Amino acid sequence: MSEVKQQAISRFPVPELSDMPEDIRERILAVQEKAGFVPNVFLVLAHRPEEFRAFFAYHDALMEKPGNLTIAEREMIVVATSNLNQCQYCVVAHGAILRIRAKDPLIADQVAVNYRKADITERQKAMLDFAVKVSMQAYAVAEEDFAALKAQGFDEDDIWDIAAISSFFGLSNRMANVTSMRPNAEFYNLGRQPR
Repeated sequence: MSEVKQQAISRFPVPELSDMPEDIRERILAVQEKAGFVPNVFLVLAHRPEEFRAFFAYHDALMEKPGNLTIAEREMIVVATSNLNQCQYCVVAHGAILRIRAKDPLIADQVAVNYRKADITERQKAMLDFAVKVSMQAYAVAEEDFAALKAQGFDEDDIWDIAAISSFFGLSNRMANVTSMRPNAEFYNLGRQPR
């Protein structure tokens, strides 16, 4: 039986915590205190401090804001579109967050593999249909897409949020793939306890 070599978390240099700017180091330590580990995305993106700050500022503006989309629905968008973009890091990491936020150990796997067959509402399927279209064919978005969302109770701000999350994670997926970002082992079991 051959042994699998443990891969680095990035193909680019990952700075030591002690060498990072203070604000970035403090953010990483706060995440570590809350989660019990440091998600590799923080370490990998610390390679470029200005981009780290911009990335997480936009991430937080999209993912932590109040609104008609629940925090679990926001994570559904990330998992569904990241799967289509073949982003292992984001499917695994945000799948864990989705399981926790939805309080459902099955939902992330269902959404990642085929959200159309997942145990989610018709409203959520419409949301993901639009998110996927934005991710894969934004040029084809048309008024009928807006009408379908509005028929499910989404307003203009919700539609903007769905599009922005899908678009932002298109960037995230591509950078995670280019950097060969590895998911933390801790993510795989998070939120998998039975309902």
